[in-house]
Amino acid sequence: MRIDLSPTSWGRVVVVTAAGTAFFIAVAFFVDSFNFPALSPQALLWAKLTDLFLPLFLGGSFLFFLMWKMRQLAITQKELSVIAATDSLTAVFNRGAFSMLVEAYLDQARNQTVADAGALLIVDADHFKSINDRLGHDCGDQALRLIAATIKGQLHGADIVGRIGGEEFAVFLPGADAARSFLVAESIRRRIREAEFAPDGRPWPLSVSIGGIAFSGPTTYHDMFQVADRHLYKAKSNGRDQVSFESQRGALAGGTMH
Repeated sequence: MRIDLSPTSWGRVVVVTAAGTAFFIAVAFFVDSFNFPALSPQALLWAKLTDLFLPLFLGGSFLFFLMWKMRQLAITQKELSVIAATDSLTAVFNRGAFSMLVEAYLDQARNQTVADAGALLIVDADHFKSINDRLGHDCGDQALRLIAATIKGQLHGADIVGRIGGEEFAVFLPGADAARSFLVAESIRRRIREAEFAPDGRPWPLSVSIGGIAFSGPTTYHDMFQVADRHLYKAKSNGRDQVSFESQRGALAGGTMH
């Protein structure tokens, strides 16, 4: 059984406390051992007990308190890093965190530690301004939360989603081929179209346009984003509520309008 020694784990607290206390006891015995030959049996027993229990209680208590506070600090830092990387409205990654994660994956792909393939999708809410103008910004926020939750519901494993603009989201599908990527994009589009959005009891249709690219081989986030954004513009220009998608090799996966 492997012990979790991460900064936020109790395993680290226990192991460091035990090891440190044992070290303190060993040092106490070593330093005091030079006096042992001159001591009477009773004094020797008392010295050994002192060398054992004094570091055990004082050193052990100090180490436990120190490691406990360090664990609390590590947990706080971890929570703050999550907050800093998360969009507060939709609870998905923000633009900076999303691009950083994608670029990290592409770096690993270049080093051949992960699959050198995947896809980037850009999802944009159709006619979103009309929601804010006619229903109010609170309803617009509800729509964004619903869209984000629907997107997350279609993702699996290491797939990630981020909010990269006001009503614009991006999805990265590491290791996915063109066929699966297009199916995911279509599933997102269809599920959002089918989602029930009725703020204050007033039904309002939601739809998204999606531009995407599947890559196989070396690429950059900037290059993928440009291609996906171009396809998003194409989906918007062709009537919205559809997917425009291609693979890096140039084979158009297709688009469907409803």
